[in-house]
Amino acid sequence: MPANGERTFPFSVLPESDLLLDAVYKGGTAGNTGDDPIARLIKVGNQGGFRTMGSPWKQSVKVAVLYSSGREPDWPDELDVQTGRFTYYGDNRRPGDDLHNTPRGGNLLLRNTFEAASGTANDRDKIPPFLLFQKAGQGRDVRFRGLLAPGAEGLSPDDELVALWRSTRGKRFQNYRAVFTVLDTASVTKEWIRELSTGLTTGPHAPVEWLTWVKGRQYQPLTAPATVNTRTKDEQVPGPEGQAFLAEITGHFHGRWHDFEECAVALWRMQAPATGQCEVTPPHRDGGRDAIGQYMLGPAADPVSVEFALEAKCYSPSTSVGVRDVARLISRLRNREFGVFVTTSHFHSQAYKEIRDDRHPVVLICGKDIADLLQARGFSSPESVRQWLRTSFP
Repeated sequence: MPANGERTFPFSVLPESDLLLDAVYKGGTAGNTGDDPIARLIKVGNQGGFRTMGSPWKQSVKVAVLYSSGREPDWPDELDVQTGRFTYYGDNRRPGDDLHNTPRGGNLLLRNTFEAASGTANDRDKIPPFLLFQKAGQGRDVRFRGLLAPGAEGLSPDDELVALWRSTRGKRFQNYRAVFTVLDTASVTKEWIRELSTGLTTGPHAPVEWLTWVKGRQYQPLTAPATVNTRTKDEQVPGPEGQAFLAEITGHFHGRWHDFEECAVALWRMQAPATGQCEVTPPHRDGGRDAIGQYMLGPAADPVSVEFALEAKCYSPSTSVGVRDVARLISRLRNREFGVFVTTSHFHSQAYKEIRDDRHPVVLICGKDIADLLQARGFSSPESVRQWLRTSFP
């Protein structure tokens, strides 16, 4: 075991290895596709995001592997370790194919799986378990992130599997966004994998959390609440593509920083669709608040509104939002209001810590959050962001 305590399994022992949560499984060193560790752990293919034992077209899949490399900025798979939810995008990621007519049949598998998940226990008994792996370390090393059940507590079937429209070079196409729950299962044993290979999904070695879901569609998610409630600068700064998105924003509003406030409101609406009326305040009498609005709670027929105040700063990546900036917003919050602070940059560690330690009701949206929001809404390039800015905020 490495000095950092991380559980690591060498390539040579993988055929007989159990799958342990968050353990790393080493790839080979031959320099070809045979180095793939997943194919040695489970008898599935050695390439692609969807890997199956059996055929999606014949509906004979016995177990499915989802592999996320983290290298698809247009399709940002996301594992939320605090809630145990995993969001995965299907395999129709480029124009040219029908939604379900993909080379590996991944989207077909998603459609059939989520249809069965909303059915009876007998329907769910025929669903193949999904195993999640993510890229780790060097080469072909992977990390096992858990056993997945399709769907999530509190989501409707319409929200669990959604067909999204995207466009590339002027060509439109659809792809799926699927939500899974990581079950609170510490390991997947080799014995269960052998049972799965025979088509037995609920055999004697099946985890109890999986059996509970099959029987009654009851989710037991693996949740891991954060012990640190602030983010470092590195955690607030996006990768190169996200930085290019932010550069489009700061460039568009250069010299007219007040106009960014309308954009900040639009970004907040992306983050919080239940936002109701929201108005940008005039710069000469904003009362320390760039915008004021209402967030709607409850049923549409009888909602309750909660007021909020929004502050926006269109800063360069090298300029942080400091204590003075956030204190200005906090001091303007009225009773039963919450605050929203949107910046293209990042929040200084001291400002972040004071907000969280003092439990101020302030939502902090940093540069990485903005880049992630835009990517999740289908902006696939800096050019598409530029066009949105020119159209929406001329």
